Amino acid sequence: MVTEKRTGHLAALLTILIWGTTFISTKILLTDFQPVEILFFRFIMGYLVLLIAYPHHIKRLSRKQEMIFAAAFVWACYSILTKEIGSFGLPVILTTRRTFFYGILFMTPTLFLFDFQLDVLRFADMKNLLNILYLGIGASALCFVTWNYAVKVLGAVKTSIYIYMVPVITVITSMLVLKETVTFLSITGTILALAGLFLSEYNRTGSKEEN
Repeated sequence: MVTEKRTGHLAALLTILIWGTTFISTKILLTDFQPVEILFFRFIMGYLVLLIAYPHHIKRLSRKQEMIFAAAFVWACYSILTKEIGSFGLPVILTTRRTFFYGILFMTPTLFLFDFQLDVLRFADMKNLLNILYLGIGASALCFVTWNYAVKVLGAVKTSIYIYMVPVITVITSMLVLKETVTFLSITGTILALAGLFLSEYNRTGSKEEN
């Protein structure tokens, strides 16, 4: 159990480290792509990778399970729903792939509202190709699996604490890679994020001690 929880923490940390650096790849891709195009291509790529990794399908879903999968694209409820999905005893890769499917399904009708262009020749530029691969395979396929695993092992509340680290990692990596100037606002945001992380951990520890 201890080893499993340790693995869960490592999975959450890996996820946050990658998610914290996606800002760089996204900013580079925004030169040739619209935001909705980046989102669509990375979801398609992530779904295909997960399909290759675990080509099996869910044979039968109850109405309750189907509703939970359909609602999983809403991030505000995502972690809680992921914990509930984990109780079904289904493989993490399979449930993550189903989440991607619904994400693509609900995203597709909106593409026509944002002048979406299916111009894959833009990926002939190695810079675009490497960055979309990082977003699609790393930040999407891999990270959603590791995040879902962490939620399954640690619980939604404990895993969500790691989210506070994302802006900190983003500020540091944008400074190192993109050579962006660190502003007063970015420093303030980093301090607030760290303060939120500290308070969340402190409250959780304090509650345990009281019990």
